[in-house]
Amino acid sequence: MTTADLFKFMDGHKLGVLGSISGEGAPQSALVGIAVTPELEIIFDTVASSRKYANLRANPAASFVIGWAGEVTVQLEGRAFQPTGAELARYQQVYFAAWPDGPNRLSWPGIAYFVVQPKWIRYSDYDQRPPQIEEFSF
Repeated sequence: MTTADLFKFMDGHKLGVLGSISGEGAPQSALVGIAVTPELEIIFDTVASSRKYANLRANPAASFVIGWAGEVTVQLEGRAFQPTGAELARYQQVYFAAWPDGPNRLSWPGIAYFVVQPKWIRYSDYDQRPPQIEEFSF
């Protein structure tokens, strides 16, 4: 399996479960709409009043689970950041291609974008016998 194969799988999904850590150290999860770059970065939007926004601003450690049709998933751990300026515009292009209604949310108070850059990924396919499990570190 290559990173291109991972991209194809990840890019084929519109939703992912984001894991973050609260200021008190408690794990928190949220289902979010995602877009994926060929570098396997995950982009999502949120609002500044959300728990995930506060969590990621205080602690950029983030995780994702993508895919749950059958037993094929990607688990990803990485670091989140908020892009700005030209970098934000570049990531928004990717996000808006996946979510054409995304520009409508630009008027929302406190709208924000995060990018999670992967540090570790595990692809698991338990629909195969034997299962296919591959790990990647970045």
